[in-house]
Amino acid sequence: MKKTGIFYGSTTGTTELVARLIADKLGIAPADVHEVTQLDTALAESYEALILGTSTWGDGELQDDWYDGLKVLQGAHLSGKIVALFGCGDSESYSDTFCDAMGLLYEGLKDSGCTFVGAVDDSGYTYSASVAAADGLFVGLALDDVNESDRTDDRVSAWAAQLQTELA
Repeated sequence: MKKTGIFYGSTTGTTELVARLIADKLGIAPADVHEVTQLDTALAESYEALILGTSTWGDGELQDDWYDGLKVLQGAHLSGKIVALFGCGDSESYSDTFCDAMGLLYEGLKDSGCTFVGAVDDSGYTYSASVAAADGLFVGLALDDVNESDRTDDRVSAWAAQLQTELA
């Protein structure tokens, strides 16, 4: 597997727990799992692949730490790098902005020259709208650990298996 770093923004701890679960399932060392506040250009460029995780806040907004993190990534040389995204949201209370922040990361990086992997079929989800979804696919792994915590481990396991192939 390519040298992979995981970067997450987590306000309540849920996204951090998911980041560490993903790392465990992919065999990524704890030293390669970082809070997005630690992100700088050199660190981002030291990896061949980046897994980026964010929760969605307010009316479909990025987790606070990702505003600066996204600027760092936009200034980094990402051409040729592989990027996978995961997002945490609440599909019941915020059905119309479910995992929007993951879509905002995608939008912010789509012209960077990176290659996105890890798209997930949205058919197993209940939500009304998301900027992270189009044509029946989320741009990455969408999780609702608030209302569907019983599905988190299975969804992460399936996504990790998918990434094993896509990050080979």
